[in-house]
Amino acid sequence: MHLDFGLKLEQSQKLIMTPQLRQAIEILQLSSQDLSTMVEQAILENPMLETEARSPAEQELEDYGQTEKNSDTDTTLSDYFDWAEFFNDGTDPGYSSPGTKEKPSLEFFVANTVSLQEHLELQLHLSLRRLELLAVGRYLIGCIDSNGYLSCTIKEAAQATGMKPPIVEQVLALVQSFDPPGIGARDLRECLTIQLEQRNINYSFQNIATPDNSHLIRRIIEDHLDEVAAGKFKLIAEKTGSTVQAVQQAVDIIRSFDPKPGRAFGGAPASYIVPDVTVEKVNGEYVILLNDDLPHLTISPYYRRAVRDADDTTKKFVENRVNAAVWLIKSIEQRRSTLLRVMEAIIHFQRDFFDQGPQELKTLTMKKVADRLEIHESTVSRATANKYVDTPYGVFSLRSFFTAGVQGSDGDDVASANVKREIKELIGKEDATRPLSDQALADILKEKGITVSRRTVAKYREEMNIAASSKRKRY
Repeated sequence: MHLDFGLKLEQSQKLIMTPQLRQAIEILQLSSQDLSTMVEQAILENPMLETEARSPAEQELEDYGQTEKNSDTDTTLSDYFDWAEFFNDGTDPGYSSPGTKEKPSLEFFVANTVSLQEHLELQLHLSLRRLELLAVGRYLIGCIDSNGYLSCTIKEAAQATGMKPPIVEQVLALVQSFDPPGIGARDLRECLTIQLEQRNINYSFQNIATPDNSHLIRRIIEDHLDEVAAGKFKLIAEKTGSTVQAVQQAVDIIRSFDPKPGRAFGGAPASYIVPDVTVEKVNGEYVILLNDDLPHLTISPYYRRAVRDADDTTKKFVENRVNAAVWLIKSIEQRRSTLLRVMEAIIHFQRDFFDQGPQELKTLTMKKVADRLEIHESTVSRATANKYVDTPYGVFSLRSFFTAGVQGSDGDDVASANVKREIKELIGKEDATRPLSDQALADILKEKGITVSRRTVAKYREEMNIAASSKRKRY
C-alpha cells in the first residue's frame, strides 16, 4: 500500500458560530425587559455607545413646558396665608375634621413582606414572658419549614435548648395554636387534626343522621387518609360503620383544610408580565406595536474625531468597540424586524382568534410560520420564546398560538385548547351522581364533530387536573 502526502484546495460552505452571531441569537430570544437590561449594561461597558440626544424641537417643547410650570408656581406675597388669622382660628394644624377627606397612605400599597418566622415570633412574644420559654419557642419556630411543618424532633429541641422534653412539648402546643391554623405540625395527620380542633365546629351533615360527625372526621384523618386519596369511600364507610354519604361529606370538610399552612408566607413576590407586542384593531385591520421602549442607540462622534490623531493600539481598540456597537445596533433592529414578521404571520394564521376570541384558536406549527417567512424554524422558536402579546382578549404567550390538535369531522384540525375547553364544560354540566367516563366524553365530542380517542380524553383531563369519573362521583 502506497502512502503519500499532498496539498489540495477545495471550496466549502460552513456556518461558524462567531461571538457576534451568538449575540444576535441571544438578543432575538430575550424579552423586552431582559433586552433593556442588556442594553443598559452594554452602554456602561462600551464607551462608543450612547443614546441619541433630543432634537432641538423636543428640547424647545420641554423648555416651554418647564416655563409654563414655573409660571404656575410664581406667587406674590398676597397669595400667602394670613398666618396670624390662621393660628387665631383655634384649629390644630395636625387635626383634620371628620368631613375632611384624607388621602390614603402609601403604606396601603406596599406589598406584605412579613415572613412566617416573623409572624409566629410576634405571636410568641405576646403569649410568653419567661426568657427560657421564649428561647424554646424561637428555636421551634426556626425549625418550621416553608410549608409550616416542624423539621426537628422534641428530643433534638430539648438537647439544643437545655430544657426537658415535657416543657418543649408544652411550648410546641402553644406554637401550634398560633395563626395560621395547623402550623408547627409534625406530619399531615397532626396538621389536619390541629385545624379540626381549632375550628371547634359542631359539624352537621345535610340529610344524614350521624351521632358524632367530628368523631368521624377525626377517625378518617387518623386512619384512612390513604383511602381518601384513592377515593375508596365505600371501604371507609364499611370500616367506620357509617354511610357513604357521611364519609363523602366528611372528606369534603377535610379537603377544605390547608395541608401546607405556611405557604401563604415567605413566597416569591408577584411578578408582572410586560407584553413585548401589542395588537390593536384599527379600521378593521390589526396594527402591531413593539413595546421594547429602548433608547435610540448611536455611535459617539467624539471618539470618531479623537481617534484620528491616536496611535495604532488606540485605533485598534476603538475600531473593535465601534464594531461591537454597530453589531449590537444591527442585532436589535434585526430582532424588531423578525418579531414583527413573526407576529404578522401569527395574525394571518390565527385571524379567527383575533376576530372572535380564544375559542377560535386553530392548530398551528412553527414550521408553517417559518415556511411563510422563508426562515428557519429555530428562528421562529427563538423569536417567540419568553414573549407575550397584548390582544383585545387579554395577554397571551406567543407560544400559546402554536398548538397541536385533533381531526374534526369537516376535515379541519381542532386545537387541543378548544378540545380541553369542551371537556371542561361537559364535566362542569354533568350529573354528579352519574359522572361521565372518558369513553362517554369521547362519544359526546364525536357527536360534536371532534374525533378523539378515550386515551386522548384521559390525557387532556389529567393535564387540567380533573379527577377520573370514579373520584368525581357524589353519593
